[in-house]
Amino acid sequence: MLKFLFAFSVLLPFVRAMYEPGQSAVQSLDPSNFDEHVGKDVPVLAEFYAPWCGHCKNLEPEYESLAQTYSKLPVKIVAVDADKHRDLGSRFGVTGFPTIKFFPAGSTEPEDYNGGRQAADMADFINRKTGLKAKVKTAPSAVVTLDDSNFDSVVLDESKDVMVEFYAPWCGHCKNLAPTWETLGKSFDGEENVVIAKLDADSHRELATRFSVSGYPTIMFFPKSNKLGEVYNGGRSASDLVEFVNDKSGAQRTVGGGFHASAGIIDSLSTLANKFMTGGKTTRESILKQAEAADVSDSPNKGFAKFYLIAMRRILKDGESYLKKEIARLEKMSEGGNVNGVTRAQFAKRINILKQFTY
Repeated sequence: MLKFLFAFSVLLPFVRAMYEPGQSAVQSLDPSNFDEHVGKDVPVLAEFYAPWCGHCKNLEPEYESLAQTYSKLPVKIVAVDADKHRDLGSRFGVTGFPTIKFFPAGSTEPEDYNGGRQAADMADFINRKTGLKAKVKTAPSAVVTLDDSNFDSVVLDESKDVMVEFYAPWCGHCKNLAPTWETLGKSFDGEENVVIAKLDADSHRELATRFSVSGYPTIMFFPKSNKLGEVYNGGRSASDLVEFVNDKSGAQRTVGGGFHASAGIIDSLSTLANKFMTGGKTTRESILKQAEAADVSDSPNKGFAKFYLIAMRRILKDGESYLKKEIARLEKMSEGGNVNGVTRAQFAKRINILKQFTY
């Protein structure tokens, strides 16, 4: 027993390290160990970065995902702080950050990697170089990927407002915009009449030429009323892009997928909701009739009018405690992760409506 306890105490640090949360699959190299790993029997993809570099920080989650993908395969995914170890960076001609280089097995002569900065892009490159067939596990994207087969059916749909990024995988500005574009897609996830999309215009040049795209990235907005498209020349931050799409489409979303407090709200019915809560039973029945007869055809949220009526009827039947219980029920379902984006959007708007029933 004592021998077992002694052996366990020796092994415990190693066991703990194996399961330590937050451990990176990217191997950190420096001048003391670089040549022990590069130029040996397995190929190496190396990122030369600087801790203060914003583009390097944006790359981190994708590079980590890439490293996890190849963690059990004969490829090493490594990173070098080339700001701290400038001689090592200079040895390979590194002049900017991040710089990514591929070292074939047995070689210390690297090849520059100039492809996309998504994990899947880098994995495709490694697979081509090595003959491996690794596939990156990626979270579902709210951005629609366009090609020749679906461009017209998505972009020219007159029931949708569509925002399209025309990009090239080798374009540095496109690489920098990629995470912001994903955030934009997430911000409008579940908005039934809004589509955020992207097209590899370098691979689909006829489509790019059709819309006079000559530089990358080019962003165009295709509203329901104008499928010729409008070039977007505004700011490239997530907040700039979300504000633009909100303004053009009438959506009321926040960066990351939230909703403004006004989302789903119909002002005339909200006024009645407030009066409803201050009246007695007879008054409430009268206001319900007014709400049923109200003309809300001009409201962009007219499809949500029925939820005002449902709330009034349920309060008359079950009392005001219905409001708190229903809000809690909808919030729980929204946070449970078992509903899609469209349903979550509807729940958020219904919650906003229920909150109109205040004194």
